[in-house]
This record gives sequence, structure tokens and C-alpha cells, in this order.
Amino acid sequence: MSVTTGPHRPSRVRVSTVMGRVVIALIPAVAVHTWVFGTGVLVQMALAVGWAYLFEGVMLWARGRALGPFISDHSAALAGVLLALCLPPLAPWYVGATGMLFAIVVAKHLYGGLGQNLFNPAMVGFAVVIIAFPESLTHWVTPRSVDGAVPDMITVLRAIFTGHLPSGMAWDALSQATPLDQIRQGLAAGQTLTEIGQDPMFGGLGSAGWEWIALAYGLGGLYLLKTQTITWHVPGAVVLATVILSLPGWLIDPDQFRSPLQQLMSGALVMAAFFIATDPVTGSATPKGKVVFGIGVALITLAIRAWGGYPDGVAFAVLLMNLCVPLIDAYTRPTIFGHGSARSASSAAKRTERP
Repeated sequence: MSVTTGPHRPSRVRVSTVMGRVVIALIPAVAVHTWVFGTGVLVQMALAVGWAYLFEGVMLWARGRALGPFISDHSAALAGVLLALCLPPLAPWYVGATGMLFAIVVAKHLYGGLGQNLFNPAMVGFAVVIIAFPESLTHWVTPRSVDGAVPDMITVLRAIFTGHLPSGMAWDALSQATPLDQIRQGLAAGQTLTEIGQDPMFGGLGSAGWEWIALAYGLGGLYLLKTQTITWHVPGAVVLATVILSLPGWLIDPDQFRSPLQQLMSGALVMAAFFIATDPVTGSATPKGKVVFGIGVALITLAIRAWGGYPDGVAFAVLLMNLCVPLIDAYTRPTIFGHGSARSASSAAKRTERP
């Protein structure tokens, strides 16, 4: 059989296949999350996925859509997993419920369902709970590598469903702020990064536990690249832009500016690079646009970390760039096959119209 030159019509890939690959790619990160912070991570995931399917079913019923095809595409489950991985393991049950309400009902179905949504559902849900429950988002379990232990299942369930800990146990002894929050508070108090880094919370690459989580996300991202589920443009742009933007300040004054490795290995930047900003629905569709989108996510995230009121700005960065996607795609459209640039084609058409 002979094959002619392109363009060719690409084979159709089912939504459930893409979502399934992303879930598989998240397995290393879920495993490391659970080892670092305990079984609370799995409980949050189960609750978030359960809420996601509940709200998905209610909205499909309200819109008169069949449940089977949309429930089985795994998009709701993936949104639940991604949101749960952003929540503290001991966050109250209603935090995840509120996040999934806004993710599935508002960000997804009120825009017309999967494929019509303007904003990344998981990031909409996370942004809402950051604003609505700021105190609950600060109760992160102390990593196993620092404390040597994590809460048992009884403690986890009691904290999530009642908001209380067993007798004799205090929140201050069980949880603490994230490394990014500690850096923000320390710099605001006049400490240097060297002084802040003396805390056992900080590891060699970024921060204890979190650096292994970032590496696990990177491993999952390589799987997505290998299976061609995503392209290199967005993650490459996010990582490279983060390094380029943070390197000069760190070289000039490492006591006031975080190193590129610390920026990447603390917080959710690597997760966003491979699993959030690569969303084919809410992200840019053109190769050049994906690069611009990734650079924008890195730039806004670093700006919020440096001058914003939140320790990590990934969710807000992704949502702001979602707003810019139509404009980005309009100015980064690739050349039409068999023609020169759009500007050249327009000029040629005008020349042929002249007498």
C-alpha cells in the first residue's frame, strides 16, 4: 500500500483513552504523596472523585444528557484527582465538596460541558477553596521525612469529618505551613533564605518530601510525552521559563531570591507543567501558542510567589492564561499547508485583484 505526502487526517483518539493515560501518569505522584503525607491523600481523592461523579450525574440529568457516555469518559474523575492532590490531607470534607461543585457545575457544565469550558475545572475549584477556606488550606501534614511518622487512618478520618483531633493531639504538632508559605512569611519578617533553609522542612533540592513529589510528576509527564498524549511545548516552556526568569536574581542575591531548582521542586509548578497547563480544551491549540501559554504560566506563578498574597500562584496563573487563549491562538496560527504565511497570502491576493 502506498502512502502519499501529507497532510493526512489524524486518527481519532477517544476522550476516555486520553483521560486514562493521564490517570496512569499520576500514579507515581499519588504514591509519593501518600508516602510523604499519609493516607489522608487517598481519602481526599476518594471524596473528591465521589463528589465529582455526583455533581456530574446531577448536571447531566438536568441537561437531559445520557449518563453513560459522559460518566465513562473519566474527565470528572480526573478533575477530582487533580483537585485532591492540591488539598491538604486533613482538609475538612466540605472543602473538597465545594471545590468540586465549582469545578464540575460552574466551570464545566454551565459553559456547555466537556470541550466547551473556558477554564480548567480543577483549577477553578482550587482557586475557590483557596479564597473561601484559607485557614483549612494551611493545615498540611508534616512530611514523613521530617517528623518520621504520619497520622493513622483513625486520626485522618476524625480530622476530615469532624474537624477535631484525638485527645492530647494538637494541630500545631501535627501540621505546619508549606515550604512556600514558610519562605513567604520568613522573607516578610526580614529573614534570609539561608536562615529560612535551616528548618528541617527544607531538603537538598527544594523542600523535604515536596522535591520527591515534583520528581514523581516529572516521571508521569515523561510517560505522557512518550505516549504522545501531550507535546513538549507547554512543559518545556514552563520549566525553561522558570529557570531563565529565576536564575539572574538567584545569582545576584541568593539570600533574597530562590534558586530555579527551589522554584521547580517546591509547590505545584511541575504538576502544572505536565498535567494542568497541557489541558487540550482550556490551553492553546497551536505549537507557538503552547509555548506562549507555558511562559505565561511560569511568569505569573513566579510573580505571585514573589509579590502576591498567596504562597503559590499556579492556579491563578493557569486561569489567567486560560483567558488569553483565544488571543494567543489568533496570533500564533500555523502556516496553511501549501501556502506561505497568512500575511504573504493576503498580500498576494491583493496583488491579483489590482488591474
